[in-house]
Amino acid sequence: MSTQPRTARGNRTRAKILAAAEQVFAEVGYHDASIVKITESAGVGQGTFYLYFESKIDVFDELVDDLNRRVRHAMIEASSQATTRLAAERAGFEAFFRFTAEHPALYRIVRQAEFVSPGALRRHYARIVEGYMTGLDKARANGEVGHDVDPEVAAWALMGIGEIVGMRWVLWGGRWDEGAEPPSYDTAAAEVPPHVFEQTMQFIERALAAPRPAPPPPGPATSTDPAGDARGPSPPPSPQASPPDPAPRRSPGAARSSRAARAASAPRARASSPRAART
Repeated sequence: MSTQPRTARGNRTRAKILAAAEQVFAEVGYHDASIVKITESAGVGQGTFYLYFESKIDVFDELVDDLNRRVRHAMIEASSQATTRLAAERAGFEAFFRFTAEHPALYRIVRQAEFVSPGALRRHYARIVEGYMTGLDKARANGEVGHDVDPEVAAWALMGIGEIVGMRWVLWGGRWDEGAEPPSYDTAAAEVPPHVFEQTMQFIERALAAPRPAPPPPGPATSTDPAGDARGPSPPPSPQASPPDPAPRRSPGAARSSRAARAASAPRARASSPRAART
């Protein structure tokens, strides 16, 4: 286990050893690195090394933790002034890619940790995820991200996006095809191209965005005069008077009976008239 120095001078010496270890592990890998190479690079004696670290694996684990603290600090500091969660994501990713370009050893050393010190690897990712989850929890409670977003799943997905995009465009740069030689440690890392960054952020914003409210149901129809002024809802149609019922139609039998009755009453009417009496 590493020992924390008690003086400012001790802090500077310890930081010098960590910086040398970062360079040596990134250049030759853990297995080919040695305490001798680290102390020679740092310009200190081996006895001084053992004042702060117990072994090669001890300084390796401390280096992973140190890189983790530094990259998280860069991301938190960059996103602290953001007023929305999506703005914080943009600022955090910019800071991560910038840190990776300035410290390409981050990728190389973290990748080695998978085989050298799995505990350090899990600790590195878990600490980044914890910070993500805290921010996403608050954003979901505030309605800034979708209520169906699982903060833990989203945190791991976002971290994966940042790591792979950074590996492709920052660490590898233009050398991404299968036969390309891996870049050396001292090769200046590239930056994420602007269009790649914007595409990445658009993807993240769509994934995290809160659902839009459903449009209101359509209102009642409105009538419009020739000038185009809406006059509000059209009144319901006024009830119209029902047409009079048609006269009932008589059956053919009833019509014949009526004619026969009129014919029978006609002679009686003529006989009783004054003219008929005179004749």
